[in-house]
Amino acid sequence: MKLITNFFPQSILSALSPLSENHWSQLEEIRLRINRPIVIHLHQTTMTLPYTVTAADADQLMQRLAKFSIYTLDEELRKGYLTIEGGHRVGFAGKVILENGEVKAIRNVSSFNIRIARETKGVSNKLINYLLKEDKTWMHTMIIGPPQSGKTTLLRDLARIVSLGDKHAEVPPMKVGIVDERSEIAGSVSGVPQLSFGIEVDVLDACPKAEGMMMMIRSMSPRALVIDEVGRTEDIDAMEEAMHAGITLLSTVHGNSYEDIKKRPQMNRLLKAEAFERYIVVGRNPYPGAVLSILDKQGKPLKQEIYANKKLSIDLINRG
Repeated sequence: MKLITNFFPQSILSALSPLSENHWSQLEEIRLRINRPIVIHLHQTTMTLPYTVTAADADQLMQRLAKFSIYTLDEELRKGYLTIEGGHRVGFAGKVILENGEVKAIRNVSSFNIRIARETKGVSNKLINYLLKEDKTWMHTMIIGPPQSGKTTLLRDLARIVSLGDKHAEVPPMKVGIVDERSEIAGSVSGVPQLSFGIEVDVLDACPKAEGMMMMIRSMSPRALVIDEVGRTEDIDAMEEAMHAGITLLSTVHGNSYEDIKKRPQMNRLLKAEAFERYIVVGRNPYPGAVLSILDKQGKPLKQEIYANKKLSIDLINRG
């Protein structure tokens, strides 16, 4: 956690000192808000620490994140977040500055959300047989889940496996293009991914999904495209074009269920076309990233006897 704590002023570090190794291992977010106590979000609970964050704390943290040159963060303050080494993400809230009706920057930052990036290799291993066709090619796959349900962690691991291939399943490696609009999948810093993938992975960092997919197709000839949190009309248009070009898509979408995303007109367009061959629904219980169901292209659960035959039940599809 030094990659994160190195940015904290001593007062914040002292306030965090009572946290045990178990707390750190379960840590999801550290929330710092001026004139309010520190709030720690763990996998299954929330803790409030008896320290009130000051304006001086916020200023010191901001200066350290900016490496003492606040103007170097102009783009990050416009987007509202910064990705730091290790793929961890710092979100900002404060006074929004507008220019011609669009967000130019956030000034007087009063809230920080330090979100911990966790790379869990192998989390998707037990799903491989359900995502492969008979000819050992990958199915178009969409991961459905609410915020902080482990969607991106699962997507990242799938991207790693697709890029590396799988000798046991006799699946060859593939060229993978990741369009990482919010720098969450690869956790890039200065354009370089901080998290683990195969050697055949290319990343467009901080690039809008729709434009990035077309850029990838034109310039990097991927066999698979990986995108996070789709939903806009332009995203759907680009996804359809990529599919028509014979490219496999791996993506995530916010929602609690297949029926939930079906209510959105643009997503329903994909569902009606049966564009995706597998849907994986994840949740936070009994742990973040728990696979609640695996659905076919019509949104129907795979038969329970399939789970039994593979010695795989819903509550056993877990972190390895």
